Amino acid sequence: MRIEEDCIGKLAVDEDVLYGIHTTRALANFPISHERTDALLFKSLIIIKKAAAQVNAAGGTLSAAKAKAIVAACNSLLMGEHRDALVAPAIQGSAGTSVNMNVNEVIANLASQHTAEPVHPNDDVNQSQSTNDTYPTAGKMAALQALPPLQQALTFLIKSLLVKADEFANVVKVGRTQLQDAVPTTFGHSFHAYASLFQRDQKRLTRAAEDLRQVNLGGTAIGTGLNATPYYRAHIVSQVNRLIDLKLESADDLIDATQNCDVLVAFSGAMKGLATDLSKFANDLRLLSSGPQAGLNELHLPAKQAGSSIMPGKVNPVIPEVVNQIAFQVIGQDLTISMAAEAGQLELNAFEPIIFRDLLQGERYLARGIDTLTTNCVTGLTVNEAQSDENVQHSAISATILSPYLGYEATTKLVKTSLKTHIAIPELLRRQHQLPDELIKRLFSPAVMTNQEPIPKAAAVGKN
Repeated sequence: MRIEEDCIGKLAVDEDVLYGIHTTRALANFPISHERTDALLFKSLIIIKKAAAQVNAAGGTLSAAKAKAIVAACNSLLMGEHRDALVAPAIQGSAGTSVNMNVNEVIANLASQHTAEPVHPNDDVNQSQSTNDTYPTAGKMAALQALPPLQQALTFLIKSLLVKADEFANVVKVGRTQLQDAVPTTFGHSFHAYASLFQRDQKRLTRAAEDLRQVNLGGTAIGTGLNATPYYRAHIVSQVNRLIDLKLESADDLIDATQNCDVLVAFSGAMKGLATDLSKFANDLRLLSSGPQAGLNELHLPAKQAGSSIMPGKVNPVIPEVVNQIAFQVIGQDLTISMAAEAGQLELNAFEPIIFRDLLQGERYLARGIDTLTTNCVTGLTVNEAQSDENVQHSAISATILSPYLGYEATTKLVKTSLKTHIAIPELLRRQHQLPDELIKRLFSPAVMTNQEPIPKAAAVGKN
């Protein structure tokens, strides 16, 4: 054991660990779970420390030897070495100070192995910085790095839905509103509508992510830049961009960017919107594939695993089900993020750890959920054309197309008769000789019922 001292007092620290007293206290203070701070956030902080050392050396406030040692330590960590030393809990108090100090301490101890003069975690590694500007900047950097897999997964889903839209362009189905029969549509229309929905989600994510590029790095404690040299403030963001091309920009108002988390709420809101839409889509898949004997049975989802330990042959829609649960989680996390942002007080928000924890987890859950939804469900689903056609032919609501010819009240009577006698509408029309057979055939063709082809004007036919 070694003895270290801070403003609280002295504490024994394990001899063989690279972190120091602050991290040791954090591990004792925040035993909330076994979850560590996100690896992308650690990575982003290390990049900031590397850039800071380079800028401070160029500005003449850090010796070349110490800067070189700090950069070497950062490179070692960025290559994946000493991961067991990055242990700060994901959920913690003090606005991320424990994460920042965990990184500072590890880098300082690694760097001190290669310099004659010890490298100090605060004076050297954290020079010109504060947790209050490095941590939120690192969190935004992490969120930006986690976004491409989510965007790629969304693009894959959208393309797959458009393929299905083409594949089932001419397959007519009963439309449904409020779970009741409505006028016919096609599965092509339905899948194209889903693609349009997720295209909007993708645009919202992209727009919200742009605001994440505005960072308060250089603002130090509350955005005034105290203890950061003018040289550092002028060069730190551009240096970070040289190390990782995220197109970061210094916020116009560093005080605003330090205390307010509205851009994180907006980004979370875009994820919540996506989660909501994914859950709605999953609900539709489960409903349309329900059965196969006592449900709608209009879609066949790929069978992925046995669905029951007691009922032989039962297969459940497990992929849409897991997507629903991911959506519930992300929607709940959005509420957590909103409450954390609202609870910030005066010059700093102390609750950014839970914000970034939930943002980053949500991005990963959504990306992985969309990937499995597309790969294991959407690309392999098929339409039960026979069942869909049967439903359309026996749907009394398909008589809606007759209103311009027979009038609303006469059509309503026809619908009631069809429901009572179980005779399809076209057959009733033929039996009652209300319209010419050729017109009946045309009106109830798939193209006309789904409004893809024009029909004769009612005045040209006349009403009976």
